[in-house]
Amino acid sequence: MTMRRSCNGLKREKSSTVFVSFGSEYFLSKKDIHEVAQGLELSKVNFIWVIRFPQGERISIRDALLEGFLERVGERGTILEKWAPQATIPQHTSVGGFVSYCGWGCSTESMMFGVPIISMHVKVDQPMNARLVEYIRMGMEAVRDRNGKLQSEEIAKVIRKVVVEKSGEAVRKKAKELSKKINAKGNEEIDGVVKDLVALCNKK
Repeated sequence: MTMRRSCNGLKREKSSTVFVSFGSEYFLSKKDIHEVAQGLELSKVNFIWVIRFPQGERISIRDALLEGFLERVGERGTILEKWAPQATIPQHTSVGGFVSYCGWGCSTESMMFGVPIISMHVKVDQPMNARLVEYIRMGMEAVRDRNGKLQSEEIAKVIRKVVVEKSGEAVRKKAKELSKKINAKGNEEIDGVVKDLVALCNKK
């Protein structure tokens, strides 16, 4: 693993940082990386971003990102390459949002930890998971354009709404409430709770 700098984001104020990760099986294109990077820059929110490249591709973080991005975001951004303790970072009190592809594991972990989701789903079950997240009001989607492309301004807008702005208070509150309910029921009942939510979402 290579790291641009230590995880300064984990020393920030409560709920002031977004964790950005798209899992271990999906890799953003260079264009998508640029859109996400610009969105993070425009949001002015602290972030921890895990960037992965397909096995065998020798690409440096600096080459993959927008020119000058690392210098412009300075200490409010931490870039991790290849691996991160994904089951640990979202639990930290400084993390106030999870920019996610909405895989099943990531979605249920966010529910357990009470971390609102900024969804950028890609394929397979992810669109359904993203619908579920919005239906239960514990996250929002960064909507793509009519050609299915990520939009930096949309990403920035949704991050700020979920993590910072007053208009996102209901989402933050809902995430915490759901976390309390799930953890009170215990791990053995989580699947049942989620199945009920999926059934409700399908009816809609």
